[in-house]
Amino acid sequence: MSLLAYDGGVDDGNSSDTEPDELIDFTAMLMEQRQHGDNDGDCNDSSSWLHGDGDNKLQSQSLDNQGYCLGQYVLGVLDFSSQYGIDYSISYTAANVIGRPTKFPAYGDYPETFTMRTYGDWWQCAPSSMREIQSQNLPTLPTHDFIVVYFEKFVVPTEVAIFETFNPGGVVRIWAYNITKHWTCLWEAKSSDMIQPRTRSNYALRDSRRFAPPLKKTNVITKTLRIDFNHSQLNYYTEIDAIMLCGRTVSMRSMQQLIATASASASASAGLQRLDGGSREVTSGGPITNKLRTLKFQPSCRENYAAKLHEFINNDLSQFLIENNLEPGQQLNSSVSQTCLTDLPFEILLKILSYLDLKSLFRMGQVSRLFYDISTHPLLYGELSLKPYWQLTNSKLLCTLARRATMLRKLDLSWCGGFGEVSPTEFKKFLTQRGDNLTHLRLNSCKFLNASCIETVGIVCDNLIELSLRNCAIDPPLLNFSCLANLKNLERLDLFQTAFESELLLSMLEGNRKLKHLNLAFCGVSVNMDNVATHLGTYNTQLVSLDMWKAHFLSARGLQSLARCQHLEELDLGWCLREATLGDSLHQLLSNCPKLKKLFLSAVRGITERDLVHIATLGKNLEQLDLMGILNITHERVYDILVHCTKLQLLDLSFCDSIMDRDLDVIADWSRLFNVDIKSSRIYNAR
Repeated sequence: MSLLAYDGGVDDGNSSDTEPDELIDFTAMLMEQRQHGDNDGDCNDSSSWLHGDGDNKLQSQSLDNQGYCLGQYVLGVLDFSSQYGIDYSISYTAANVIGRPTKFPAYGDYPETFTMRTYGDWWQCAPSSMREIQSQNLPTLPTHDFIVVYFEKFVVPTEVAIFETFNPGGVVRIWAYNITKHWTCLWEAKSSDMIQPRTRSNYALRDSRRFAPPLKKTNVITKTLRIDFNHSQLNYYTEIDAIMLCGRTVSMRSMQQLIATASASASASAGLQRLDGGSREVTSGGPITNKLRTLKFQPSCRENYAAKLHEFINNDLSQFLIENNLEPGQQLNSSVSQTCLTDLPFEILLKILSYLDLKSLFRMGQVSRLFYDISTHPLLYGELSLKPYWQLTNSKLLCTLARRATMLRKLDLSWCGGFGEVSPTEFKKFLTQRGDNLTHLRLNSCKFLNASCIETVGIVCDNLIELSLRNCAIDPPLLNFSCLANLKNLERLDLFQTAFESELLLSMLEGNRKLKHLNLAFCGVSVNMDNVATHLGTYNTQLVSLDMWKAHFLSARGLQSLARCQHLEELDLGWCLREATLGDSLHQLLSNCPKLKKLFLSAVRGITERDLVHIATLGKNLEQLDLMGILNITHERVYDILVHCTKLQLLDLSFCDSIMDRDLDVIADWSRLFNVDIKSSRIYNAR
């Protein structure tokens, strides 16, 4: 379900057809505990983990006008940025957070949980990594992934509990979408809150976690949450079993009154005011105006009023204030020149403001006319990233930025426009005005995109060298990408988890001979990867990185075609090679692509011991190697790879059944000896 399919309206009080265990009435529970628990002073609830520690337990409250205490689990998923599984499978998908926990409090890797695509900072170190557009906008702990979920009942939140069953510690922010259609941050992590990664010599016992951070005191009414994740400190993939929203219910009358009040006070510049940091106190004048008012200063200049007042302020105002004792003790020292910020050359001020984030630029424009002119200069808007301000971005903000960004070259609208905040019409208008010079365009998880928007991109933005459409069209009907065939200068194309027509992709590959980075992960069953590989080996031999994670129909024939891309530095073939044997195709690939730094072969069942020998002897430049789920690997082959691949930093051996438990301590020693981060699905003994 897309964000636009969710109306966000108030609850009509009717019961939806949900599972009976998705709502928990804490009122009855508390009353029962009060009756039976006062005598023994002890809580005998066998599932006390559900309520957390004593500080997080819900307290009994008056139920007259403030409703009752309610705990509820996720009813549905509205949006997410990535998932490890595929949509037509139940393993590791976002839908697994729906309902009660199924594995908690057990700790371990479970397919029935929600798992995201990345962990640690390994993807940022890979050749395919992208520099953030307008990086000064990013918070201290940037968001790498997110999930948006909704519940059955509106409540005033008192607690949000996230059940983490594998490698906990990635949650950095919790947001609530209230009934006035605004996002409120309920909790934000600090750098000190993040769980530090375990060192290679410290594999301590790990436990699941019921994470319920203290929420900000608020009266927002919500049934929709967004959870933000940062993976940089994670040792491996994190897994989420369930999400629970606890709060106090609100009467229908209270919600209707709040909605009516919010609608009456809404202004046309609401989005800009939020970006400016909220409403500002309105005063009747500045300090100079107030001082002159005390003297009843009312100059009478019937002719040339502006020039004479300007002359007075520049030449006589300081002496005038001193003579009238408005600044006691201050002596006029004409021999000492005083330089203020506004005396600096325009170019210097422009350079200083170029380091400001977008929100600070808007605030700076309210200081004075001079700073407004500088803060709206087109050179400051050559790069625009609204991704960190996804919760503030709307159509009106796009209109304002269109007036300023007359020299726009790089634009990132990823994650923006949910719940109808950005209309397709305004987006097309913005592109029509400012898209002809764009070289970089990122529209990841933009649910407002439709066929007409994509057509505008293909027609207007013909200078693009980077186009990112991650997670944009995963359900039929597919977006009409035919106009994208007009793009002829692409060097990076990212279609991660986006469904498209196979013929269009082949046409784009043929028309973009300079393509260097291509992401086709989760692209759907309609694309034959052998045909794609053949086109890449014919038309795109300058390719540097290729991601085919969980793509389909790639065989040894396609692998031989990829061997013609001799500049490859990164190749992800995880879960897409299902043949029983690969023949000499992997040897040919490794021989022809000596620059390979990252090679992911997760669950490639056709890997033989001979292939592992080829990896050891030919992978001299390998830095990241994923052999997760390889059946034939032994600790002897692991040692050969560690000895010969001297640049190796990451080696994933999770779920390699041929590696016995008795080998784990030896591999842990090798991890320290060769300074390689070796991943395993089992826990090494602490040494």
